[in-house]
This record gives sequence, structure tokens and C-alpha cells, in this order.
Amino acid sequence: MHYDPPLRLAAFAASLLLLSAGGFAAESARAPFGTTLSGEAVEAITLSNGRGITVRLISLGASIQALTVPDRDGKPADVALGYDDLKDYEAKPQYFGATVGRFANRIARGRFSLDGKTYQLPVNNGPNSLHGGTRGFDKVVWHVDQVTHGAKASVTFSYKSADGDQGYPGTLSAVATYSLGEDGDISVEYRATTDKPTIVNLSNHTYFNLAGEGSSDGVLRQVLTLPAAQYTPVDATLIPTGELRAVQGTPFDFRAGKAIGKELRDARDEQIRFGKGYDHNFVIAKEPSKELHLTAKVEDPVSGRVLEILSNQPGVQFYSGNFLDGTVIGKNGHAYRQGDAFVLE
Repeated sequence: MHYDPPLRLAAFAASLLLLSAGGFAAESARAPFGTTLSGEAVEAITLSNGRGITVRLISLGASIQALTVPDRDGKPADVALGYDDLKDYEAKPQYFGATVGRFANRIARGRFSLDGKTYQLPVNNGPNSLHGGTRGFDKVVWHVDQVTHGAKASVTFSYKSADGDQGYPGTLSAVATYSLGEDGDISVEYRATTDKPTIVNLSNHTYFNLAGEGSSDGVLRQVLTLPAAQYTPVDATLIPTGELRAVQGTPFDFRAGKAIGKELRDARDEQIRFGKGYDHNFVIAKEPSKELHLTAKVEDPVSGRVLEILSNQPGVQFYSGNFLDGTVIGKNGHAYRQGDAFVLE
């Protein structure tokens, strides 16, 4: 990550990469983060590079709990929403910074067919299954396999999901590795293996506010650029209809960059009404590519922080934090309201 401009973040396949100028050794530290209601110990692992870039991860959900970066003047801020305490992650789960799976996003009616057999998943989002079901990967404690420091500081988490877990077939062994280089790059890479055919789609679900978590007006002024000429419209339950619709002339046209809040409440558009804002996939390409390409860019004109996401994947889900309603009290006593953060999956 670097800043003023650009502070860069890149994602590839099931990975996330955050770049910066640097030149300092990266360090790591481990500490307890509490015990779950079922008695499982949760750890916090902090990675830092000596230039004001720090990422704190917790083993519950293999999650980013905090991400601190400096602004154009060197003033640090935590740009990731979350909770201070483990009890809040359990009592009021919101996918803050979490690894979501087995399958990120929605599956219509919680049902899919594979090799001629139909599988039924728990429905937890209206009539649909969202982010793996009622007990997805965000709600389980991952094992801390390894923590390193030096030229790169890293932590590797693992979790084994049993055959039939949440209705999915096959035993799935998932690994999430987060690393911070001395040059400032932060990456997360997901891998999964299975013993029988199944479906899997892992993603990180960090809620970003480049002005700092808890800043109530920052996200709406932040400028989003998406190099997408099409997006996938959804039905009233937020399931894609199958259409690829042109963004031109709609609130979904971010090709030239515009403030997230500019058309966020344009109730004339049915898709905005369905999503209560943006909760849609944008078509960056028609197929995965071998090379990374720009997927999204977000700029905060006040702090000077600029976030760039690179990916080899064909789509990105842009979610404008529509279901935050002010009842969730996050870090530092901040109430998180509708539109106080954005997610790029």
C-alpha cells in the first residue's frame, strides 16, 4: 500500500494484494483474542512493516480485524470496519473482514445441482443462501498453522469442512495465507482441495472506509472507478437474472470514476431499489485471464488514500454497505450506518 496517490490494493484469483513503498523488515506478533461461547480459543496475529502499515487478523473467520495505513500526511487510520471484542463478532456477525465460504455471494433458494444430484443448503438471506449458509467459514475458528517474520511476515490459517457441512458435498480443506512484505505488500491467498466434486468460491469480505472506520461521510465522497461496460442485474431477492446489461446511461456507470454517493439513492432505477444501493456484480471481462488487470480503484480526496484492486477474475461484486443500519456498534464505539463502508469481492 502506498498513498497520495496511489495507495494500491490488488486481488488475484482468490487473493488480495496491498502494495506500498517500503524497505523495512516485516514483523509479526501473536496474542489471545478471547474464547468463543463454545470454548474455542481465538488468536490475533499482527503483521507490521515499520512504515505505519499494520494488519491485525483473527482466527475466527480468518478475518482482517484491523488495517492501519497512513494518509498523505503520514497520519495513520484504521480503514477496515470491525469489532473490538470477540463477543461482538459472535453476537452480531456482519462478515467484517472475514473469509466467506464455502461459497461467497448468494445461491438461489439455497439449491444447486452437480453431476445430476440436487443439494439443499440452509437459507439465511430471504429465500436464498448467502456466504456459505447459517454457519459459513466466517463463523468458525480456523487453525493457525504458521506465523513468520523477516522479509515477509505472514500467517497461514486452515479449516477442514466436513462432507455435508451446510449441505455441501465433499470434505473441503481450505487454507488462507496473509502476508505483509517489508516493501508494504499485503496479500491473502486462498486455496482449497476436496475429496469429491463440490462447489467452492472463497472471498475476503473487508468493509473499507478510506477516511477511517467510523467516518460517517467519507465513503459517499470517495471516488470509485470500475472498468466495466456491463453489470449483472438482479431480481428482487438479489439473484442475478442472467442478463448482462450495459452500464451506459445508468447509475452503474463508473468507467470514468464518480463519487460512490452520487447516484447511490437514485430510486428511479429499479436495480438501486432492489439492492437499497449497490449490491451487484460488474463484468470486467468475459473470462478469467492469465494476467492481472485493473478491477477497481477507489480514491478518497481528503485523506489522499487511493485503493487499487487488480485481479485475473472476470467480475467484482460492489456492495455499498446497504444493510448497515446504525444498530451495529463497531470499533471505538462507532455506529456503522447505511453507506458507511464499501466492499469489493
